[in-house]
Amino acid sequence: APPLPGMNAAALPPDLKISEFREALEQGDAELKARFSQDEPIESLVHDRARLVDSLLLRSWKSLVATHTDELALIAVGGYGRGELHPHSDIDVCILLPKSGATTWQPGLERFLAFLWDIGLEIGHSVRTIDDCQRESLADIGVATTLMEARLLAGPEPLFTAMRSALSAERIWPAQDFFEAKAKEQEARHHRFFDTAYNLEPNLKQSPGGLRDIQTIGWVAKRHFGVETLDRLVPGFLTQEELRKLKSAQAFLWKLRFALHTLTGRREDRLLFDHQITLAKLFGYEDASYTLAVEQLMQRYYRTAMDVSLLNEMLLQLFREAIIQQGVQQDATPIPLNPRFHIRNEYLEAANDEVFARQPAAILELFTLMQNNPQLRGVRATTIRLLGAHLPMIDEEFRQNPRHHRLFLDILRAPLQVTHELRRMNLYGVLGRYIPAFGRVVGRMQYDLFHAYTVDAHTLFVVSNLRRLALPKFDNELPAVSRIMQSLPKPEVAYLGALFHDIAKGRGGDHSELGAVDAEAFCLEQGLGRYDARMVAWLVSHHLALSLTAQKKDINDPVVIQDFAHFVGDQMHLDYLYVLTVADIRGTNPRLWNTWKASLLEQLYEQVKGALRRGSEEPIDREDWVDETQGLARAQLQQRKLDPQTIDTIWAQLTDAYFLRHTPEEVAWHTSLLARRNPADTQPLVAVSSQTQRGGTPILVYMPRGRQSFARATAVLDRLNLNVVDARITPTEDDFSLDTYFVLEQNGRTIVHPSGDPNRIHEIEATLRRGLAGTQKRPLRVSRRAPRQMRMFPTRTQVILETDSRNNRTVVELIAGDRPGLLCAVAEIMRDEDVEVLGARVVTVGERAEDVFYVTGNDSEPLDEAAGERLRQRLKETLDKRD
Repeated sequence: APPLPGMNAAALPPDLKISEFREALEQGDAELKARFSQDEPIESLVHDRARLVDSLLLRSWKSLVATHTDELALIAVGGYGRGELHPHSDIDVCILLPKSGATTWQPGLERFLAFLWDIGLEIGHSVRTIDDCQRESLADIGVATTLMEARLLAGPEPLFTAMRSALSAERIWPAQDFFEAKAKEQEARHHRFFDTAYNLEPNLKQSPGGLRDIQTIGWVAKRHFGVETLDRLVPGFLTQEELRKLKSAQAFLWKLRFALHTLTGRREDRLLFDHQITLAKLFGYEDASYTLAVEQLMQRYYRTAMDVSLLNEMLLQLFREAIIQQGVQQDATPIPLNPRFHIRNEYLEAANDEVFARQPAAILELFTLMQNNPQLRGVRATTIRLLGAHLPMIDEEFRQNPRHHRLFLDILRAPLQVTHELRRMNLYGVLGRYIPAFGRVVGRMQYDLFHAYTVDAHTLFVVSNLRRLALPKFDNELPAVSRIMQSLPKPEVAYLGALFHDIAKGRGGDHSELGAVDAEAFCLEQGLGRYDARMVAWLVSHHLALSLTAQKKDINDPVVIQDFAHFVGDQMHLDYLYVLTVADIRGTNPRLWNTWKASLLEQLYEQVKGALRRGSEEPIDREDWVDETQGLARAQLQQRKLDPQTIDTIWAQLTDAYFLRHTPEEVAWHTSLLARRNPADTQPLVAVSSQTQRGGTPILVYMPRGRQSFARATAVLDRLNLNVVDARITPTEDDFSLDTYFVLEQNGRTIVHPSGDPNRIHEIEATLRRGLAGTQKRPLRVSRRAPRQMRMFPTRTQVILETDSRNNRTVVELIAGDRPGLLCAVAEIMRDEDVEVLGARVVTVGERAEDVFYVTGNDSEPLDEAAGERLRQRLKETLDKRD
């Protein structure tokens, strides 16, 4: 509820002074903070904070609501009701009214609530009768849960008891309904976080594996079994070791939350980048050779979340059996699957407690049975517990057993549930023991904005993406890539490539090369043939090659295509690498994949495929490429009734480089626009295509050279919240510049997306014309601020220059911190250094921009050594200063 207006101090009873209460609260919080820094048990601090608030509320309640303390009840609810408060937790209270409609208590109550706000307590309050409580609890499971944790602070005990009775399971939300509602609530909450605890900035309360998952266990247990603490679940539902693990997880999450509240001075449950480094130092972590302190802290968090997720799954399943099936599982007749496993109440269960000890292969067999019996709801909690107790059996001898090799490959080769069971193996701790290198990256995060998940979560997302490509029911997502995946002779080779492609992260050195060694050894050990093992190792070693070539090299250069064809060697290697690359990019960051990247990869794949088909003896000639482009474009223009002489006149002003870098559709579009233009017009020609090309929206700018078109155009496009992903600058023979920009909206969509604003094209064209038509020397400035996350990752500028003598130009590779207006700033520097920009490939890798520019001097020649060094220094000095 919003704060009530403050009171006049003179209206307070003489024993109540706002300054004294404020001082008491500040001293109490300062003492708790000091005790936290001395590493006192977090449980004491959380409970003592609740007791501090209790004392302040009770004293002010007795003074300000004195005449009605026998009528009204002051009740702590929610987390405060449990007696758990962090420095800035919600302090929720319910003021319980008798059934009578008397309102004489209202002035005193208003004074009480206003006083609490004035002394610095942000109270969330509700004022209800018992009937109100019952009605609102029936309508909202959240209200019912909050009130279920009620604790009487002051007021008549009978009134409080009557409320508890009215809200009991016998009156509302019986245990079965309550369980189902909380299970659905948890499922919906997990969906909001993409069903993974492994987000870059997790929420300590709400994310899967967070505090809410622990609280959900407690709520269900309290509703059905009447237990007030988790300790009461031992024995029966929890073992002593599981209870220790659950309490340890809660304590760690509480420490993080307490520290976050103290650090930020507000209620903050998100582990934002802004705070992760500070928290790592606060918790005593130090940077190691290959692992930052912050990465160590976050790895502990993610592994803690995994523990909570597993215990939550086990306990809710046991509760379901006890509540929904009401204990009949003990009497249910098991359905045998084989001598080692049977089905009980739709869950897979070990036939006896000796199964794993007597037949270790059953550890892996469990997952194959889950794949082959999709009707199963899961593994029975008692069997999960039994499996956990036998994990130490997965040792070197276990890993060398040929039977175990066959079972593991059976899991990868199964027609269904491959990713699901790999994730289950990871959650249960089996995958990291069977592949020890994988165990080392479980929960491992990389402190950047590019990798949105931990290494293990990302790896399993990549496998999942490959699986979607392999299943016909998902053909609508990426039809062409799906056809390739479904044509591969051994899909498991791709899955193994995915499992190992990042497995060496955090070891130092090149993770691709180190992972390739692990991959080949593992595959040979598993019994794969030498060709397949080498294919997997090659995929791991070169899993970035296709992506880097597509995004950073000029794939319109026939030599680039021929070189890549030599690199892959044959169609089989190209196919495997293509599907793995698509799956990898889509599994790295939800915002990373877009139509532009899809188009680039497809273009490179098709061109390399053509080069492989022609063979190394017949590389495509640049003249052939130009002739083919012109022929296809001319055919389109003839259909539009464009005069051949007009076409020839326009094309005479264009270079071969233009026809190499543009598709026939783009050439036809440009030529049609130029044919309608008055040759005497010197004003900028601006046009946004209504057709998506190459996965982006193309924008044509045609204007006299010397007006800084690149710098000014990129500034305008940035101010329009458009991302430039490619720019192609073509100087013409008549001293104009024909520029093509490919852009995407901030959400990764093209401008002409069906759900887009139909007026957007007109807005862009008009704004660009205004921005380009002026005569000012300096380009337009970009005032948009960089996002918060970007500012947390300063990136030192790196500049690499290479001479491309074949194309008579210099290639400038720039790595710098991404920020609004970066392209504009680079273009301004290049203009000042008399450098002509011929094109740009724009790649954003999390917080970094990794852009490539194709440039010449103003003499149309590559930059000489001195000019290149001047450009390098200007870029580094200017861009680092702007960081």
